[in-house]
Amino acid sequence: MDSVAVESVQGPPLTVVAPASKWVALDLLELWRFRELLVTLGLRDLKLRYRQTFLGVSWVVLQPLLGAGLFSMVFGGIAKMKPDGDVPYFLFSFAGMLGWNAFQTTLTKSSMCLIGNSHLVSKVYFPRIALPISTLFAAMIDFCVALPMLAILFLCYRHAPTSSLLLMPVLLLLVLAMAQGVGLFTSALTVQYRDVQYIMPVLVQFLVFACPIAYSVARIPERLRPFYFLNPLASLLAAFRWSVLGVGEVPWNWLAYSVLVTFAVLIAGAYSFRRMEQRFADVI
Repeated sequence: MDSVAVESVQGPPLTVVAPASKWVALDLLELWRFRELLVTLGLRDLKLRYRQTFLGVSWVVLQPLLGAGLFSMVFGGIAKMKPDGDVPYFLFSFAGMLGWNAFQTTLTKSSMCLIGNSHLVSKVYFPRIALPISTLFAAMIDFCVALPMLAILFLCYRHAPTSSLLLMPVLLLLVLAMAQGVGLFTSALTVQYRDVQYIMPVLVQFLVFACPIAYSVARIPERLRPFYFLNPLASLLAAFRWSVLGVGEVPWNWLAYSVLVTFAVLIAGAYSFRRMEQRFADVI
């Protein structure tokens, strides 16, 4: 829906809510006017996330630590896989989990945000796209909270950061953009088809093994790598871990492909969300 301010002859300016043009993917000016609501939604999600939990915000650090410990035991201890360079397997897995958690948190929360805020969608006017975008706050805060633990692990394992660390923010934004693009589409689809909320957790669990998080890209046979890197998230996460640790193999040609796919997914997700937005209040 688009809002247009018109001036009345006998009264103050009015806001007329009219159907949005189907070809318009995103009204950035309208989103900017509701920037305070965007911040409020993000902060509300942070306050509610760990309410009535014993460990509270500690879960932000425990989740990648537990995941890295499990992967180190299974892949490093039992399967005897070797990480890139001479990096300890725990640090290797933890770096991969940082990028994966940013993707998973954004995708999961944005997919369920419309259903979780159905009372707002059906009763109050605001740009609906603010709901999935507000989930980026949680992913960014989680990442920032986990960074000190990464620094501690660097000190414990005596691993010195390299200049590749400067590219980490860029690669993180690409990972978040990919998650947001998919999340925009799935959040809109969930309003119409509630099956999506049951399918997404299963797909995410399968996807974690289709990405180089617990293992190195070097473990993928050469003949299978073209098929493996058709998953755009694979090269993004491989490049993200390289930026963090400064070791590993970066498929630069496939990374360029992933960047193009990321922007295409983000645009397509915003366009799909905009097309389906007009029916949200009726069917949610």
